[in-house]
Amino acid sequence: MLLPGDRVLVAVSGGPDSVALLHALHLLAAPDALSLHVAHVHHGLRPEADQDAAFVEELAGRFGLPVSVDRVTVALGGGRSPEEAARLARYRALERRATLIGAGRIAVGHTADDQAETVLMRLLQGAGPLGLAGIPPVRGRVIRPLLEATRAMVLAHLRAYGLPWIEDATNADPKFLRNRLRHDLLPLLAAHYSPRIGEALARVAHGCREAAEALRVLVRQLLPDLVREEASGWLVLAEPLRRLPPGAQKACLREALIDLAGLPGLRATHLAALAALLEEGREGSRVRLPGGQTVERVREGLHLPRPAAPPAPVPLAVPGETVAAPFGLTLTAELLAPPAPLPADPRWEALFDWDALPRPLVLRPRRPGDRFVPFGGPGGKALSAYLIDERVLRHRRDRLALLVGGDEVLWVVGLRRGQAAPLTPGTHRVLRIRARERTSRRPGPRPRPPPRSSRGRCSRPWSGRSSRSPSG
Repeated sequence: MLLPGDRVLVAVSGGPDSVALLHALHLLAAPDALSLHVAHVHHGLRPEADQDAAFVEELAGRFGLPVSVDRVTVALGGGRSPEEAARLARYRALERRATLIGAGRIAVGHTADDQAETVLMRLLQGAGPLGLAGIPPVRGRVIRPLLEATRAMVLAHLRAYGLPWIEDATNADPKFLRNRLRHDLLPLLAAHYSPRIGEALARVAHGCREAAEALRVLVRQLLPDLVREEASGWLVLAEPLRRLPPGAQKACLREALIDLAGLPGLRATHLAALAALLEEGREGSRVRLPGGQTVERVREGLHLPRPAAPPAPVPLAVPGETVAAPFGLTLTAELLAPPAPLPADPRWEALFDWDALPRPLVLRPRRPGDRFVPFGGPGGKALSAYLIDERVLRHRRDRLALLVGGDEVLWVVGLRRGQAAPLTPGTHRVLRIRARERTSRRPGPRPRPPPRSSRGRCSRPWSGRSSRSPSG
């Protein structure tokens, strides 16, 4: 997990696991020359959130370590539970912070008890071997050094060194499935069936992970004969795939779509639908996958179109001009003293209270889980739902530029600003941003519309814009 000289971002919530993790790494830092940076993600979901952040800052100061507190907006809805939405926001914030400080590792405090709870929860949900593999010790730059340590070991370590920690009251709330497993089902199984149930579930995770890794190695040897890369994407050949058993077919489809096409988030239902498409689907039939991708049945097999790379985020210069080439936009930002003139076109010009804006200001494409509260609108909703309501064409949605501050969508450029940082009588500085589309088209006469058809129907070309909304 770690090598001498590694720079490690340590995620610390203030709970016992993360405090023990920080202290253990701090003990290792001197002899192994680790460079540690403490990170706390402030979700703002609980009344005690400010106290938790202050506790972590004080703890980091006690160890003489730098600390960052990153506030995030948890995008609720979109089919995700509040816990899943908070987890996604937390890991995004940790990845951003690690990139900013140049950390090659992000250490989080999952323990063997978390592993047992995860495996049991997935077993009850009917997961297969990949799901029962549980929490991986290493995934990307995220490492879990305490994954083989029990919570009892963690508490013993804290008491031995006289270390303080805080308790999250939500960890005892029975409305969460994980809490019911932790406080009810696992103690029941330990008392009446297997005193070492946690170790048994950890062995299940370990065995399933080893089996999945072995299968992956074998399957990857088959892929060159099963998958053909084309200019438009990837073609999974039907005939050689059909000669494999059903389990191997699905494993090959998973590896092809995840590793070759970079498509994450595949579940058993997706793989079953793809297998059915391979066997019974007619040419032109499709299966929709996560991330908006589709797989189409063609004569030779299954075709996955090559996804367009999402535009990279572009920091907004304030004051100054920002050329956001990936979005085809140029934006001019200036700071004014109030009162500021009203925008000539609110779609392409927006005014904000500069001192009330969250930072940093960045232009980026939309992401799963984004929410938007339109200025003057009835309330927030998933950004995807807002774009549907505005009749933005599907192929245009991923090319829209969002001005975001932190994790909050401030302005859908070309459509509407959000409700954040409105001008008030107390505003001292106004941020005015004007956007314009960049185009390389030369001016010239507009083409004539084609003549009306002999059947009396107008064959005027469709402009792609809706009469309901200027967004198209």
